[in-house]
Amino acid sequence: MSQGRYPSFILASASPRRRDLLTRAGYRFEVVISDIDESVFAAEGVSADEYARLLALAKARSVAERHINSLVVGADTVADFQGQIIGKPSDAEQARQITVRLFSSPHRIITGVAIVRLCDGIELCRSDSTTVYPRKLTDNQLAEHIEGGTWRDKAGAYAIQEDGDEFVERIEGSLTNVMGMPMELFARMLGEIRGT
Repeated sequence: MSQGRYPSFILASASPRRRDLLTRAGYRFEVVISDIDESVFAAEGVSADEYARLLALAKARSVAERHINSLVVGADTVADFQGQIIGKPSDAEQARQITVRLFSSPHRIITGVAIVRLCDGIELCRSDSTTVYPRKLTDNQLAEHIEGGTWRDKAGAYAIQEDGDEFVERIEGSLTNVMGMPMELFARMLGEIRGT
């Protein structure tokens, strides 16, 4: 590992929010996007927590195979609505349907985080869960949300901001987890690696 406060690593994610959170926290990393096809991973028969971990690990392993001496970090975020796994919407109509459902009652946002380095057999995979208590959306708010396009490439078709969100009453758990990278969990995982 490199010298300094944190080890440098490869982030196997295209998410600009993950990059921003990690950069602002002082981590040094490069981005290599995983080439896995998420659609081949069946969500049936597994919990949302297991599914998020499965995808995070697949992303990390995919990039680690091309960079065997590097520490590779993968992450994946999903929503759990009454036991149903909800990922990223494919189009505006699906985004509308997801938003109507999720903002009708509390739901969980789960992010799986995996850290892999093949040269010395390091493989950690954990997940964090945050409960989101939404505000009831008006028809106008729903329409503006869909037309605005901020749902694109977001699990659960929305993105909470650090200073709160007009659609969210409160959360229980990690805010950065809802944003796509549970920073507290990630720091603990790096600590585990340092101890090996």
